[in-house]
Amino acid sequence: MEKIREQKNTVIVCVITAFITTFMGSALNLSIPALEKEFGVGAQTVGWVVTIYMLTCSALAVPFGRLADIVDRVLILRTGILIFSAGSLSAVISRSMVILLSFRLMQGIGASMIFSTNIAILAAAFDGNERGRVLGYATCATYAGLSAGPVIGGILNQHFGWRAIFLVTAAISAIAFCGAVLRLHKGSGTQYSSSEENKPVADYAGNILFIMSMVTSMYGLSAFKNNVAAPFILAAGLFLFIIFIRTEKKAVNPVVDIRMFGRNLPFTLSCFAAMFNYGSNFAMSYLISIYLQSVKEMSSQWAGIVLASGTVIMALLSPWVGRLSDRLSPNRISAVGMVFCAAALFFFALVGQDSSLTRIIITLALSGLGFALFSTPNTNAVMSCVKKEDYGTASSILSTMRSLGHTASMSAVTAISGIYMGSSSIGEVPQEMLMKTLHVSFAIFTFLCILGIFMAAKRKV
Repeated sequence: MEKIREQKNTVIVCVITAFITTFMGSALNLSIPALEKEFGVGAQTVGWVVTIYMLTCSALAVPFGRLADIVDRVLILRTGILIFSAGSLSAVISRSMVILLSFRLMQGIGASMIFSTNIAILAAAFDGNERGRVLGYATCATYAGLSAGPVIGGILNQHFGWRAIFLVTAAISAIAFCGAVLRLHKGSGTQYSSSEENKPVADYAGNILFIMSMVTSMYGLSAFKNNVAAPFILAAGLFLFIIFIRTEKKAVNPVVDIRMFGRNLPFTLSCFAAMFNYGSNFAMSYLISIYLQSVKEMSSQWAGIVLASGTVIMALLSPWVGRLSDRLSPNRISAVGMVFCAAALFFFALVGQDSSLTRIIITLALSGLGFALFSTPNTNAVMSCVKKEDYGTASSILSTMRSLGHTASMSAVTAISGIYMGSSSIGEVPQEMLMKTLHVSFAIFTFLCILGIFMAAKRKV
């Protein structure tokens, strides 16, 4: 009975944390035009509101995941929720884009701690034959956040301003923090006791190299169009990553066991499938929200309701798909999901200024179906490929792949926007140039998603 109660508490906390992180991202997308107008910045600059959050998650998720495996996953989760909540509340006082970006960085630090622990804690609390089911609940919460974000975010932005989104996020985060403190037992989230002599020590050199390589690589990619030094920064990041790999191969307790990628092909392909899928689909809501508000001249409130048509499908189907992945090999399920995602991206690449709203909603629903079929089975595949003591590291690697995909997706949009829109604000750009940005972006994302299909289909899980 006690075990069942602890499992229930774990599901509740992990579901709430899965909700708040995605709610924040999807809700803020509807505020992009408002942020651009208030701070007097162009489309390229305002894109950093999303990019800096993802860049931070990419750089810190793996170090925090390994730290959580060594120290305590529950402690890291609690700390992450607290930092995320403080960043959300502090963002309300932002009076410049620089200040807002600083607090978004703070949110990213907290979110990286959440991403690297909540799924690991959830997976460790349940046996393999139940793992897909509870991961389905977490995925449902993730997509519920994506569904509620555009709707609630659109309403809050229209009636109370973008700061209200951060206030609501801070309130939900505070509830999650109380749940993590009162409902989760410290020490239950790690495989090592504080007295164990063979307890691994932190790989400081590996952590520093990983963070530096991720930050420089992602910044170089994001600023490739605007900063003349960006190509050199990107090259430096890739060079640091090579040094990181060489260092980790020799480390006694590496932050990432590089050899795991070579000897565990299903794990490797699952991680790269996630990177390609999230990379090709993440910017969809950002681009379509701009399309609906700037081309279709819809209010942020109604644009959010339209965007929710896809994420509602994800939320409704994810628990069922999670249970299905417990009975069937998840590689085929997730591969089929990516086929639907690629089809939706292709249809958006052909969207026109006069495309009907019905067509947009159907395409969003198709994308939602694809994501529901991909996400939980792919996560289940990753967690099924590794040992229990490596859940934190595996979860954080998957989170990093997802964040890398997110960052690359927004970086691509920022670069394409710079080519066709320059430094002009969205409201000043002719609709023809805006549509060209959408068409080129979705064409590139369709190709990347097709590559991900082969990654998902080739696994043997």
